[in-house]
Amino acid sequence: MATIGPEVREIRSRDATGAYRVIYLAKVADMIVVLHAFQKKSERTAARDIDLATRRLREWKEANHVQ
Repeated sequence: MATIGPEVREIRSRDATGAYRVIYLAKVADMIVVLHAFQKKSERTAARDIDLATRRLREWKEANHVQ
């Protein structure tokens, strides 16, 4: 998801109870960093969900000295 950062990806899932998303960063050595997982309530991803994932990415990069 380019709106959050480079190399950030999204998994989309849908079942009888609704639509779900997982926003993650995968190109980090041998791990996957899950930034946010949530149930979608509307067609567009809410700004608060994008902002939360963006903040978590920034915090993770700062804590791990990644640019």
